[in-house]
Amino acid sequence: MAGKRILMIVGDYAEDYETMVPFQALAMVGHTVHAVCPGKQAGDRIATAIHDFEGDQTYSEKRGHNFTLNATFEGTRADSYDALVIPGGRAPEYLRLDAAVIALVRAFFEQDKPVAAVCHGAQLLAPAGVLKGRRVSAYPACRPEVELAGGTYADIPIDSAVADGKLVTAPAWPAHPAWLALFLKALDAE
Repeated sequence: MAGKRILMIVGDYAEDYETMVPFQALAMVGHTVHAVCPGKQAGDRIATAIHDFEGDQTYSEKRGHNFTLNATFEGTRADSYDALVIPGGRAPEYLRLDAAVIALVRAFFEQDKPVAAVCHGAQLLAPAGVLKGRRVSAYPACRPEVELAGGTYADIPIDSAVADGKLVTAPAWPAHPAWLALFLKALDAE
């Protein structure tokens, strides 16, 4: 597979594993991954959060690592990339309020490019209006957003993933092997 150009949209308190692992794994297999955040420049950092499943009613949250951005959000265009990755964590809950982020997400779908969203990443897909008629996984707390946006929530095990056309989604970081495998197939088909 020829190396692809992949955009990753992140923000402060993006989930640590859902940011670092895909960034490194996709680069390891020969892809160029640009991580961007609205309001920040290449070389700036975001703070990440580690979400863990410890038997409570929801995940726990701990401060993660600092993650250095390698590209600048301003001026980023979907037609400069082959695919999009949206990590979860808390970042999507406020990034969805940024019209430029939503327009960028929508553009990847309009250009029929592969998109992967993990966990709370669905919070960027719903306002972009791209879920109608699609089968989508996300963290269970995002199920109402998926359904209100016209998607069918895929209630799958936390270590599984689902593909609906070129959209690959997963409930959380334990699904990295599953969603990355599906995403690599989508990239290979391009």
